[in-house]
Amino acid sequence: MEKGLNSIIREKFEIDHNVDIRTVSPVTLAYIGDGIYELVVRSVMAARTNSKAGLLHRQTSQLVKAEAQSKMIDLLLPMLTDEEEAVYRRGRNAKTSTMAKNASIGDYRKATGFEALMGYLYLQDQTERILELAKFAMDHYHPSEKKYAEAKNHHGRNEKSDRGVKD
Repeated sequence: MEKGLNSIIREKFEIDHNVDIRTVSPVTLAYIGDGIYELVVRSVMAARTNSKAGLLHRQTSQLVKAEAQSKMIDLLLPMLTDEEEAVYRRGRNAKTSTMAKNASIGDYRKATGFEALMGYLYLQDQTERILELAKFAMDHYHPSEKKYAEAKNHHGRNEKSDRGVKD
């Protein structure tokens, strides 16, 4: 397995104890996943355009807000392995002490699941998988409901992604 950023950080800071990833709180996974996903989006936005920081922030915000992540995970569910889907569900169903200011409860929970998945993949040094999922989501997510529905239908959803919020 290729050495990922998490492994490099652990080496540099001499953190040698290994944590069983299955015991990490889904809220902790979401915490780290939020930062990792935002770093990916910021990197892409900065590379695509040499804009002012304010414009980059507005563009990035459109892709990292709960509503966008909720719609992105809908697109990604058919691509997830059983293990990845289980991590997503753990994050989605986790009890959190905070709520998003501008998101519905459903979108916030699904976004927490999305972020937990990103955190899980990061801690597993699965950088390529993070980038694969983020690229697909960013390429197919469109804020307009019509475009979003077309992308979702184009990918071909399956019955497991049509379930309700709780399993």
